[in-house]
Amino acid sequence: MSENRRAAVLGSPIAHSLSPVLHRAAYRELGLSGWTYDRFEVDEAGLPDFFKRLGEDGGPAWAGFSLTMPLKRAVIPLLDEITDTAASVEAVNTVVFTDDGRRLGDNTDIPGMLAALHERGVGRVERAAVLGAGATASSALAALSRICDGEVTAYVRSEARAAEMRQWGERLGVAVRTADWDDAAEALGAPLVIATTPAGTADALAASVPDRPGALFDVLYEPWPTPLAAAWAARGGSVVGGLDLLVHQAVLQVEQMTGRAPAPLAAMREALAAR
Repeated sequence: MSENRRAAVLGSPIAHSLSPVLHRAAYRELGLSGWTYDRFEVDEAGLPDFFKRLGEDGGPAWAGFSLTMPLKRAVIPLLDEITDTAASVEAVNTVVFTDDGRRLGDNTDIPGMLAALHERGVGRVERAAVLGAGATASSALAALSRICDGEVTAYVRSEARAAEMRQWGERLGVAVRTADWDDAAEALGAPLVIATTPAGTADALAASVPDRPGALFDVLYEPWPTPLAAAWAARGGSVVGGLDLLVHQAVLQVEQMTGRAPAPLAAMREALAAR
């Protein structure tokens, strides 16, 4: 696949996205000099029209898209097929265009989480805790379904969120127990804690990190380190961050869009560090 192609990240807001840094670095390393990767501000209402107008400008063929919020579920009706992984959480973050024009959707967040954990030496765990609910938390449950042997406790702020997490657990085959956010400090004793909350939400938990913590996966990457991640590392625990997830899910996207594997993880990480 050496001809000129183009790809992009879609979402709203999108100006902060680091996906162009990662994908462009991969193209350079792979020698794909005719490939481009851009960003487009697209919301849910504008997504159908954006897809309808693809190719009207007569430019190079599209290879694929990376999708961020709020498009991960809105895009599904616009696709010809989605993978089992994407279907399991009803969320697509990767669209690949086939040579015959089909639009295929996948979710690289879930295997990206697993790859990031594996890189830091986190394999199977006997139990785990998830801080927060929502789309990222459901992806975390999907990842945990593959490595957690026991119960996952989700700490949430409302009964509605608790019910959602229990439903996701049933769907994904994970034993999920829910607990009130006021008791979230209890989560920190789990062998693996995945924090999926917005910036600042878990900061107060930094004071409750145990002396010998297990592994923390904090999906945030700005600001970094979070107070929780900094306290965790200071006490000797293993920390996986949002940038680790970002790189690993992008590696999988590059491989799918370009047909080249393995993607240049080291070059992509170096570009991210130098941004």
